[in-house]
Amino acid sequence: MKIAFVGKGGSGKTTLSSLFIRHLAADGTPVVAMDADINQHLGAALGLTEAQAAALPAMGANLPLIKEYLRGSNPRIPSADTMIKTTPPGAGSRLLRVTEDNPVYDACARPVALDGGGVRLLVTGPFTEADLGVACYHSKVGAVELCLNHLVDGREEFVVVDMTAGSDSFASGLFTRFDMTFLVAEPTRKGVAVYRQYREYAQDFGVPLKVVGNKVQGPDDLAFLRNEVGDDLLVTVGHSEWVRAMEKGRPRPFAELEDANRRALRTLRETADAAYGRRDWERYTRQMVHFHLRNAESWGNARTGADLAAQVDPGFVLDERLPASAAQPA
Repeated sequence: MKIAFVGKGGSGKTTLSSLFIRHLAADGTPVVAMDADINQHLGAALGLTEAQAAALPAMGANLPLIKEYLRGSNPRIPSADTMIKTTPPGAGSRLLRVTEDNPVYDACARPVALDGGGVRLLVTGPFTEADLGVACYHSKVGAVELCLNHLVDGREEFVVVDMTAGSDSFASGLFTRFDMTFLVAEPTRKGVAVYRQYREYAQDFGVPLKVVGNKVQGPDDLAFLRNEVGDDLLVTVGHSEWVRAMEKGRPRPFAELEDANRRALRTLRETADAAYGRRDWERYTRQMVHFHLRNAESWGNARTGADLAAQVDPGFVLDERLPASAAQPA
């Protein structure tokens, strides 16, 4: 399943996503973790040192390799140079699996050992000096979107993405790539403002959205969130001495996480599991094509010098039952 953690900057979405990743790993669940935020903190939240986090390879820097691998033998894509972030797979495209080994993971993913098991971690990469003044962060996140467009996953496999802050993901179709989106909100006016904006955009595309209240300190905070987000409020998380120790570089065994917070993580897992039963691969593929055509007309055709609408394979539907190595031509 594909899970996104979103919210305003400073809401705690990286902390919550890292705790959820640890919870899954402790159960032995296969996990691919992706840091798609401009502020790259997921590695540190998973216990990496600053040096280890800084040494993670950037997906954005490996975009040519990613495109060439995913293109495979798709006859509708004669050159990787014509692929953009929204390019959908078709017959002949290579697909990604959570547990497989492939050149994309070899180049971009690094193993992170956690209590009970390990995960694969990929990062978009931070802004570099060369990007300043000439690039927007959506060019970095495009590598994540392209990979998600070509990734098939099952019930007992998770892809957890720590998203860019606020509503930046609406600059493309990235927000539709998930089985469940957890929006982390503080009990403040600013905290729920992002929720309202996200809900407004997401509801038109049937994006499942639940709110995780963070930094909730008492009944008044809880009542505020319930009044502001209603039934979308799934669970709340309060102060954590375990998290504070981790942030100070004094990690404790994950089993020592507070009982209330462990219950909250189990609720997130149960909610994600329930979302799998509502998965609709045809709608997922249709939305992928929709945003690809919009991006092609808006800027893609002019930038690549190609008619990117021709990349769409009208008979192709992404599905976890497709061959593991590639979506072979008929």
